[in-house]
Amino acid sequence: MTTTSAPSMEEILQPVSTASGQLRRYGDFASFPEALDYAAQGTAGFNIYSGKGVLLEALPYSVLRTQAMETARRLLGMGLQAGDRVAIVAESDGDFARIFFGCQYAGLVAAPLPLPVAFGGKDAYLTTLRGMIKSAQASAVVIPAIIEGWTDEIVSGLGLVFAGSPTELMARPAPDMPLPAIKPEALSYLQFSSGSTRFPMGVCVSHQSGMANVAAIAHDGLQVKETGDRCVSWLPLYHDMGLVGFFLTPMTCQLTVDLLPTREFARRPHVWLDLISRNRGTIAYSPSFGYELCARRPAAPGIDLSCWRVAGIGGDMIRPHILAEFAQQFAAAGFDAKAFVASYGMAEATLAISFVPLNSGIETDTVDLPYLEKQGIARPPATPDTLSRTFVLCGKVLPGHGLEVRDPMGTPLKDREIGTIYVRGPSLMNGYFRMDEETSKVLDSNGWLDTGDLGYMLDGQVVVTGRAKDLIIINGRNIWPQDLEWSAETHIPALRSRDVAVFSLETGDHEEVVALIQCRASDPVVRENLRAEAVSLFRRLHGVEVSVVLVPPHTLPQTSSGKLTRAKARAMYLNGLFTQEQEVA
Repeated sequence: MTTTSAPSMEEILQPVSTASGQLRRYGDFASFPEALDYAAQGTAGFNIYSGKGVLLEALPYSVLRTQAMETARRLLGMGLQAGDRVAIVAESDGDFARIFFGCQYAGLVAAPLPLPVAFGGKDAYLTTLRGMIKSAQASAVVIPAIIEGWTDEIVSGLGLVFAGSPTELMARPAPDMPLPAIKPEALSYLQFSSGSTRFPMGVCVSHQSGMANVAAIAHDGLQVKETGDRCVSWLPLYHDMGLVGFFLTPMTCQLTVDLLPTREFARRPHVWLDLISRNRGTIAYSPSFGYELCARRPAAPGIDLSCWRVAGIGGDMIRPHILAEFAQQFAAAGFDAKAFVASYGMAEATLAISFVPLNSGIETDTVDLPYLEKQGIARPPATPDTLSRTFVLCGKVLPGHGLEVRDPMGTPLKDREIGTIYVRGPSLMNGYFRMDEETSKVLDSNGWLDTGDLGYMLDGQVVVTGRAKDLIIINGRNIWPQDLEWSAETHIPALRSRDVAVFSLETGDHEEVVALIQCRASDPVVRENLRAEAVSLFRRLHGVEVSVVLVPPHTLPQTSSGKLTRAKARAMYLNGLFTQEQEVA
């Protein structure tokens, strides 16, 4: 008797195709439900993959629309009212899509929240999550199976209409009831900054501001083609780059997206590249560290990245040397360095603010660092031996938007003069959710947003130099902490990116600069050599005395999007979480 083995999941499931089979529209809709109504007429959609690259769910937009409308009725059937907030701890899966768009059809305000960050600690995570839920004044919270066991600790005492897993939500009845008409000015979702901890502030994004941004991203920034484009992403859906860039934007211009779980990317970064190769992905983004993780390993045999036309970089300061290493590593696999697309954005602008022109690769500007620190002007180095810093140009502001670099008096500055970056346009947030005072600090009556970023203009493109709140001022010099971090990570072979966090402390009548450095060695001699090398390097290259503290691997805090968070590192240091005996004066 002959037996036949059961078909595998891959044999049963087929991914949603690249082609949508319909006329491309670029986000010209009044609301996200209207956009999904149109996308559902085609054959594009989401493909949900495991961290190993196994297809778990194929979700065409046509199916998603039906399921989202059912979910909307379940939510309204609980007694939720239009405008109520629904917090969704966001796993990169079909359940998140069904619930997020269910909120859109129901007129509810979705509030995507982060999953735990590796090495972040359960207690700190629960505190942050509860703070976000309270800030959103959420009426319901959906918690994925991966942390379902923490539900009671997350929601205790919050008085919610619903708190449970997607499975529990989908088991609720979906009464036969009409869904509300969605107005463009209505809130679509709240976006919490990936750095929101002590005072979480939800960025209010309306349907019209969100649609303005995704339309500009698709039509002007990415220049999505009529046929052939496909997105591949591991970016978190609780962060603006993942949510807007690779969840909302593709749907509003009828693109198929292959989604990988964020929490597994660091362990298997090459699955991202494999999916791009296998499915002929053309658009994929990452912060610099994602490219670094991939570049540490050789290309897999047979991988073909020649299809990748937009290799975007955003979400953090862009490190050109990392991108150069990636391009060199994967050139033999067909990767074209001209595919790199630097961009600049933030949640308060929905996502994108500027893009460099496509097919231009990474454009850099090398400046005289001492002159920059003392004079606030980014001029070219006076001599080849002058200490310098290389910045990446982040492109021109999106059409219909404005961008200025201003001095402290609010006067627009000339090219190469350092100041604060201001933006305005139809993509800007309505404000921080029910925080009028905080909103008024950054958004003026003329619609200009103070981004909190420092930078300068160069031939119509913006160059971002750092966050104003991170700036260290010593003896009249403006020192950027990332300059010291990059110097250590570049000149000390034992260090990798995100191994160093630099910040300042006020001690009496002067400012002390502290560098926390992750050290993987246990040998006391090796540790002492690393500490001494870092102190000497900072003194030699930057002329600044730095107190160096060696900390264990994986202890420097990161945001949910993988960025180093200096503010939290500073707080941890002040709270005694790093050993003082390792300090070097």
